[in-house]
Amino acid sequence: MLIQFSFKNFKSFKDEVTLDLSATKITEFSDRVVSIGNEKILTVAAIYGANASGKSNVYSAFEYMSSYVVHSFKYGDEEERFRRVRPAPFLFSDETENADTSFEVYFTIPGDKTERVYNYGFCIGNDGVTEEWLNTKAKTARKYSSVFYRDLVTRDLSGLPKASRDNIEIALEKQVLIVSLGAKLKVAKCKQIRDWFLENEFADFANPMTSFFMHTRLPKGFVENPDVRASIVKFFSSFDETIKDFRVEKAPTDGTDEKDNVYKISAIHKKIGSDQVAEIPLEEESAGTLKMFALYPELHEILQNGGVYFIDELNARLHPLLVRNFVLTFLNPEINTTHAQLVFTTHDTWQLSNQLLRRDEIWFAEKDEQGISTLYSLADFVDEDGTRIRKDESYEKNYLLGKYGAIPSLKSIDIFKEE
Repeated sequence: MLIQFSFKNFKSFKDEVTLDLSATKITEFSDRVVSIGNEKILTVAAIYGANASGKSNVYSAFEYMSSYVVHSFKYGDEEERFRRVRPAPFLFSDETENADTSFEVYFTIPGDKTERVYNYGFCIGNDGVTEEWLNTKAKTARKYSSVFYRDLVTRDLSGLPKASRDNIEIALEKQVLIVSLGAKLKVAKCKQIRDWFLENEFADFANPMTSFFMHTRLPKGFVENPDVRASIVKFFSSFDETIKDFRVEKAPTDGTDEKDNVYKISAIHKKIGSDQVAEIPLEEESAGTLKMFALYPELHEILQNGGVYFIDELNARLHPLLVRNFVLTFLNPEINTTHAQLVFTTHDTWQLSNQLLRRDEIWFAEKDEQGISTLYSLADFVDEDGTRIRKDESYEKNYLLGKYGAIPSLKSIDIFKEE
């Protein structure tokens, strides 16, 4: 489970910020807090903010870190390729434009009976990785122990097996992460960390092209397994009972490769007052139905295996009650038995309710007049009188009134006013 994610000098975030999923000492909904080792961890974090406040950049930062961990072994000694994937720093300051960008996580691994906590992070500069570290802490330990550490002058791999150290020393390039290379070389400790990042899922519904391609991707087993299609129909029945089945037909293509297979998917609806059915091409279903179809594969994987599902603009084209139902799936320990986590950005204030979310599950992204974004939790928010937010407040009402910040600063749109 993700405990903390910190990053610095990434896009609109100039200074270090931390998304903290460790539970604070508040009393509401204590039954949904997951205890692992000495950690108390939450399964949901909702990030609110005005347009261009930086909330999507929190998503982008975590996605970037995950992608670099998985793929950086490919970038060795390829400076042009590295320049294309180098993270975007905060550009509105000479101080940060050429400074390092840093990422760090604290997490536990699903199914690990030892309940060990891992701390992993790295910094990237203009020419490559400038610092990288991996530390671990046993359930009974007070302090973290180092597995490896590197910077521009030091390389300590003492926590890795001797044979693995030699191989990494020979092959490591400045653009490459030890974890990424080690996983490629089948070093167990590195592969374990890399695989944690691989288990996480991302859905960027703020990007129309991503949304389109997501709903064209079929769930595993959808074509050949009727049980999989029945499971999806059951999933749909939680919000739309009119879809009774799906029909899958292989569409003709010019390709000879099996990978070129294209399938025509139709949703089957029962006709009113009849045993007959009507078929509607899936692409002609509503945008909300297509979005839920797109969400299903990752939702199934995450709930089955554990991991973090990070979704940008969860509320886009979905009814607020459907969003609420989706969130409740992660909050219900009887359904979410693997302790999967949902982190999502949204404008949907319906979910800003003390009947749904804890104060430490609500986060705000705000950008100041210098273009610098910050990130803070409702549980940590202190008003101008020095008073913390009470659990019985109307979060939605107070947010829209500007009490918590992170709302647009609006002026009348008078451009069309007649002179």
